[in-house]
Amino acid sequence: MAAPHTLHALTTVPSFMRFWWARMTGTAAAQMLMVALGWQIYDLTGSAWDLGLVGLLQFVPALLLTLPAGHAVDRFDRRRILALCLGLQAALAVLLALAAFGDWTSRGLIFAVSVLLGVGRAFQMPAQQAMLPQLVPAAVLPRALALSSAATQAAIIGGPTVGGFVYVAGAAVVYGLCGALFLTGCALVLGIAWRPLLPQHEPATLARMLAGFTFIWRRKPVLGAVSLDLFAVLLGGATALLPIFAKDILHTGPWGLGLLRSAPAVGALLVSASLARWPIERRAGRWLFIGVAVYGLATITFALSTVFALSFAALVVTGGADMVSVVIRQSLVQLETPDAMRGRVSAVNSIFIGASNQLGEFESGATAALLGAVGSVLLGGIGTLLVVALWMRWFRELLGRDRLAPD
Repeated sequence: MAAPHTLHALTTVPSFMRFWWARMTGTAAAQMLMVALGWQIYDLTGSAWDLGLVGLLQFVPALLLTLPAGHAVDRFDRRRILALCLGLQAALAVLLALAAFGDWTSRGLIFAVSVLLGVGRAFQMPAQQAMLPQLVPAAVLPRALALSSAATQAAIIGGPTVGGFVYVAGAAVVYGLCGALFLTGCALVLGIAWRPLLPQHEPATLARMLAGFTFIWRRKPVLGAVSLDLFAVLLGGATALLPIFAKDILHTGPWGLGLLRSAPAVGALLVSASLARWPIERRAGRWLFIGVAVYGLATITFALSTVFALSFAALVVTGGADMVSVVIRQSLVQLETPDAMRGRVSAVNSIFIGASNQLGEFESGATAALLGAVGSVLLGGIGTLLVVALWMRWFRELLGRDRLAPD
């Protein structure tokens, strides 16, 4: 495959574009699913604690399966693993559609589905991350990551918005549409022309499975980048509490919740599209810290806002600032990782992402139960700024990092 040197050339690589569309459809379905699940559980129980539990129950299996998932992605066909994960989520969406249609949705069912979603995503995320570097040349990987992230953010914009409006027709309709999108993504992944790595026959020893942790621990800039993102989003995330803000503070309905869930992706899409066209080539470390600091400030603004437009705008800024961190972190991880280890390293990276998202949702729900939704998000935004200050002191090599690619 000839190495493309322009953004336009990336769109002419069939395997990359199939991957791109699969990521978009799968992400849109996942976002729609979470909007419907969040609204249903809060409508059923009215509990901030239960909203947080939905996130925790997705995170725990992902944490427990980190080591076997990374080993499996390095040992078996990454394309088939990704397709199986999308197929599992399609089956779960159909189950939820049947439950909503038959009016037997329950708190226990939503929690059980959350656990199974966590199992599927434990394997999906490392497989998805490890596939991309095999589809494009290393020279354009940062652009490909930005373009791939743009697909994700476009789906995060469209998914919740569509899900929120479609929810008016009933939860069963939302879940049915999710199932169709997951199946579409599965078919696209299976259509990717794939050259699997040579099979690895070494035994699955503990040392081999822990290699991803060891690799990241020894590379301090990578450790600093992934841990900064972990703690910033863990503390500053407000996603799990959006049903409370939408219903009780901003006084809107499911459509408003969908717009609020989409707002961070609006900013992320704009930034990722810009980074695909104009990638960060100098002062990468400084841009990383600036992005996370802006994320914290925007989170504080959202916590204090009682006006829908301002709340939406603040969430747009959080998404754009977070995307700067995402592209820099993913580029550092992928550019410094040998292909034979990408599954295990991506699995560790995925658990950092999962901790910042699903565990962050639980943290938000738990603190909201004690401090209220506003107090929880406000404290998280302040905590994010504190983390930035500490990491700038502890990871000076990351702060001074100039270029993403190693010299």
